[in-house]
Amino acid sequence: MKIAIIGAGNLGLSIAKGILSTNGATSMVLTKRSLNGLKEIENYGIVTTTTDNREAVAKSDILIFAVQPGQFVKILGEVKDILTEKHVIISTITGFSIARMEEVIGPDHYIIRAMPNTAISVGKSMTCICSNEKGAKRVDLAKAIFNRMGHSMQIPEDQMQAATVICASGIAFWMRLIRATTQGAIQLGFDAKEAQELAMHTCNGAASLLIESDSHPENEIDKVTTPRGCTISGLNEMEHQGLSSSLIRGIVASFDKINEIKKG
Repeated sequence: MKIAIIGAGNLGLSIAKGILSTNGATSMVLTKRSLNGLKEIENYGIVTTTTDNREAVAKSDILIFAVQPGQFVKILGEVKDILTEKHVIISTITGFSIARMEEVIGPDHYIIRAMPNTAISVGKSMTCICSNEKGAKRVDLAKAIFNRMGHSMQIPEDQMQAATVICASGIAFWMRLIRATTQGAIQLGFDAKEAQELAMHTCNGAASLLIESDSHPENEIDKVTTPRGCTISGLNEMEHQGLSSSLIRGIVASFDKINEIKKG
């Protein structure tokens, strides 16, 4: 695959490294207004860097855009006359709809939106993907790219706002839960470093149990709860204090806010 990453900032570089580390490209062109900071990635023999977006588009078949929202329309306008029927356009720009892209370059292109989260930097992103009608023929290609950096799921575009809350904001929600567990462990006598290590790896183990076994959370909870035991006592106290309801209310509040921002 001949891939261009338009906008080699933090997200663009993370995507590039994920693809390169799994031999997912035959060639790659990275663009950035300043090429400072791209020397290391140039050590990959198949990588070239440039400040010229048109050059990158001309040399590539798959175009991954990771620029700031305010720059996106301008960049699409600059390259639209050299887009061909072979190009697959993948946008990672939050809140930039397929309809807005089609307004600039037209609907007769493979257009895909991909929404990774910050865990892409460690190859563990949950990436949601949607497309226009023509782009549906290339969704499997996009999923193959992002599965190299975690897990991907195809969803309707009208669910992308909700997915932003669950997957992108969700990173912060889980961080707060891990932080709270860490604080609890400190109260029980562990030092701060030990407490965080215990919390992190227990959280990772819990998620891995569900992923690897395709099990339901309640099934796994049942395995570690016994009548009148310490686990059920702790779970019941958490629920009495509103753990599940607080998390759900927080998710809904984030969703309401993102829709408010979109309307504004």
